[in-house]
Amino acid sequence: MPKKKETSKETEKGNNAKRNTVKNSYNAQQITVLEGLDPVRKRPGMYIGSTGPQGLHHLIWEVMDNSFDEAMAGYGNEITLRLLPDNMVAIEDHGRGIPVDLHPQYKVSALELVLTKLHAGGKFGGGGYKVSGGLHGVGVSVVNALSIYLKAEVKRDGQLWVQEYERGIPKAKVKLVGSAKGTGTTITFCPDETIFETTEFNFQTILDHLRQQAYLTKGIKLIMSDERIVNQPSVYAFYFEGGVASYVRHINHGKEEKHKNVFYVHKLDEATDVEVEIAVQYTGEYHESVHCFANNITNPEGGMHLSGFRSALTRELNNYARAKNILKEKDQNLSGDDVHEGLTAIISVKIKEPQFEGQTKAKLGNPEARTAVETVFGETFRIYLEEHPQDAEAIIGKCLLAAEARRAARAARDTVLRKGAFEGLTLPGKLADCSSKDPSLSEIFIVEGDSAGGSAKQGRNREYQAILPLRGKILNVERARLDKMLANNEIKSLVIALGTNIGEGFDISNLRYDKIVIMTDADVDGAHIRTLLLTLFYRYFPDLIHKGHIYIAQPPLYRVNIGKAFQYAYNDEEKQQVIDKLIQDAGKGKKVLAKIVEKEEQTDVSEEESETEEMEVSGVKVNIQRYKGLGEMNPGQLWETTMDPETRVMKLVTIEDAERADEVFDVLMGADVAPRKRFIQTHAKTVKNLDV
Repeated sequence: MPKKKETSKETEKGNNAKRNTVKNSYNAQQITVLEGLDPVRKRPGMYIGSTGPQGLHHLIWEVMDNSFDEAMAGYGNEITLRLLPDNMVAIEDHGRGIPVDLHPQYKVSALELVLTKLHAGGKFGGGGYKVSGGLHGVGVSVVNALSIYLKAEVKRDGQLWVQEYERGIPKAKVKLVGSAKGTGTTITFCPDETIFETTEFNFQTILDHLRQQAYLTKGIKLIMSDERIVNQPSVYAFYFEGGVASYVRHINHGKEEKHKNVFYVHKLDEATDVEVEIAVQYTGEYHESVHCFANNITNPEGGMHLSGFRSALTRELNNYARAKNILKEKDQNLSGDDVHEGLTAIISVKIKEPQFEGQTKAKLGNPEARTAVETVFGETFRIYLEEHPQDAEAIIGKCLLAAEARRAARAARDTVLRKGAFEGLTLPGKLADCSSKDPSLSEIFIVEGDSAGGSAKQGRNREYQAILPLRGKILNVERARLDKMLANNEIKSLVIALGTNIGEGFDISNLRYDKIVIMTDADVDGAHIRTLLLTLFYRYFPDLIHKGHIYIAQPPLYRVNIGKAFQYAYNDEEKQQVIDKLIQDAGKGKKVLAKIVEKEEQTDVSEEESETEEMEVSGVKVNIQRYKGLGEMNPGQLWETTMDPETRVMKLVTIEDAERADEVFDVLMGADVAPRKRFIQTHAKTVKNLDV
């Protein structure tokens, strides 16, 4: 969850003034033409999504997409990824090798063309690949542009060819360096530290991605080697014959399985020439876990293949239940929500010309994908239900329970969340709302307890900041259906305050606040409340996370005083740096970088109620105040450190890996104790600032 820097209103005014000045002198001189790979270095986010950790790892995915395209075309069945010292990565495949002969039009090696020209590759003319993940042809050239160093090694026709680059510019022509056995391409690169926020690759992120790809490409062996620690490499290998059926079993490991036989189909739809591979199993969970892929590329926002799957699933289950006289009334049908509860499914299609939304390929837009999935899945799932009556009975039973709970939830929602509540007429009494009615300018702080709520209400900017204090811990929604949730007063107040409604009635356009900030104490109870709230948002308001509305406030842990000067520190490491700096400046007779303490007129608690420590360093008296709770700060301190857009630090909540997020929430908040115990034992030694 990366930190998100905010822009003050004063800065925005200044920027507007500058823009007005530029607008008045707008002419041909202001038109800039970016050639070659310059656009990538100028606007990297347009090509890889971001310059944070997600964008950094996207470089690896882009190179690996090319290797998978070769494997899916039937060339090579092994891909190796090596993490090397100094943030270097090497990816090797045993495909045909990128061509090295001169291109007839551009008169340069095809290898150099692929590495230096956007939209150059073997994926446009129709003769290079039947199916391809790297549709846009910008993948490896973008990696080249955003790397301080890249080396391409190609084995073709018994010879080894090499070319090296610096920030996308070739150091020399492609050259023949010797003979070689076999065929394939190796790309070695080092990301540019001037482009990315961090250039350190995360081992677990890459490992999870490779495991996922191995499930999606059955019969392909993937090897990962972490060689960043000299003479202590960690090597992992993945190989699955079961395809996405094995993937479903992996996701459902440790969950209550409603039926033992995993539904699985892998078939080419001849009418559309789309290859469909789907696996389905139901569990006792209250939430669904559905993952979509097109040409091995994950589509977190689904698309046409997901629409076809949902349509066929609901239709076939209703038809079966009615044919077996389980659904007797004519107007009684299972809804989409009913058949989604407890569903685990992997939907993977291979398509010749995929149409993705954006370079990050979040959503598939091909209409033929819907037709193919609906046809193939519908026909085979119908046969599966007939041939496995016990499994079919278990699935229908799960769906009927969900339908009953949905009706109860609708009744509870109609009773509790009346229409007027979503028009702002009956907002919860504990909510201290802001005066602004513009959601884009408004933010709400969800605060732990009345004490912190009192400080926050007094310290806030009433124009655009609302405060909602929670009493105690909210219900763990991982173990509860919607009807039980709405009986919880704290959840009910939160849902009414947000204005979006919940469940079937959810509508993000009615969101009353652009920023929803979780502000809890920096102790174990605060972390627990924060986790409960994140579980609620992840399970019932996922769009608020995907659209960037959920934040976590970062209150300081310490206030360091030397005389009348002070400065805040957010962790132990920063505390020591603050102490060293203040002592150094005090020794020089300076007025220390922190401000002079002014007497606060309003205080909720005295400093004696929080932990304080006094020490003497180099003859200078240092007083350290440890904040265990937000209620220990007076309103001015809380505003200055945690709520003021000019000075605060907040973490934006994001979901980079939906499967991993789903697994973690299930482990931490689910009913099964054993996985949670193993998780705690595994990670206990890495916990910092543990306060028990």
